[in-house]
Amino acid sequence: MKNNFIFRFSFSKIIILVLILISSFLNAQTPKGKLFIIGGGNRSDELMKQVLSIAELSKKDYILVLPMSSEQPDSSFIFFKTQMVKLTLNPIVMLNFNRETTQNKTLADSVQKAKLIFITGGDQVRFMNLVQNTPVKTAIQKAYENGSTISGTSAGAAVMSEKMITGNQKLQKQYSGTFDNIRYDNLETSEGLGLIKTAIIDQHFLKRNRYNRLLSALVEFPALTGIGIDESTAIIVRNNQIEVAGESEVIVVKNPKGILKANNNNLVSIENLQMSIYTAGQKFNIK
Repeated sequence: MKNNFIFRFSFSKIIILVLILISSFLNAQTPKGKLFIIGGGNRSDELMKQVLSIAELSKKDYILVLPMSSEQPDSSFIFFKTQMVKLTLNPIVMLNFNRETTQNKTLADSVQKAKLIFITGGDQVRFMNLVQNTPVKTAIQKAYENGSTISGTSAGAAVMSEKMITGNQKLQKQYSGTFDNIRYDNLETSEGLGLIKTAIIDQHFLKRNRYNRLLSALVEFPALTGIGIDESTAIIVRNNQIEVAGESEVIVVKNPKGILKANNNNLVSIENLQMSIYTAGQKFNIK
């Protein structure tokens, strides 16, 4: 009887310990920060006020701009700063990294300590080629995990997801800017920042009619949620919940069923697909 009591008592302690460990693991995997992902185009003062509100900056916090996507990083920074100085008293600084300075851990620490990081538009491949496998990428991820807000527009939106759309097609070597149809093994992707792991982001979505491109992404990655953000519009990501902000719409496609690949021209069919359209103030969840 006594041995049975000891066994049950010990077993209960083990169960409690396991639950504590699971809880600690889940908390460690849940980032404390937020994402404010803009689909490109004009950024109204009202939209950027929302960025500042989400970031909850204290007086000592600074806003860090990473302009490496742009061919004209100084101009991108000036354009951003000119708007933001009207909206906040917080310092606005730029770190325009190159291949040498991306390895500088002191500068990377400055990235990690920023409470609001903004990634400008341009070319997402240019940005990721520069920061991939460097302390800068790690610093952005750590900042997000520790509670910072990461924002970006256009190319700065594309880099947020783990699977990043480059804009290129595998089956059409000459860049055309548009996807004429939906084909398998055509969408070129590379590794992004990985701040969103269960969704793939597309930008300028309605303005540039990018349905074919996002649907091609679902053909390649059917377990992911496709999120198309229009211009002057943003999504605010808090863990798995997403809220829409701005002037236009966000298109969400997911759960493709019955994907069949034809033999000719890499064409594809999808028997069923879930699609939703959201406007400012509406919320939805991702996995």
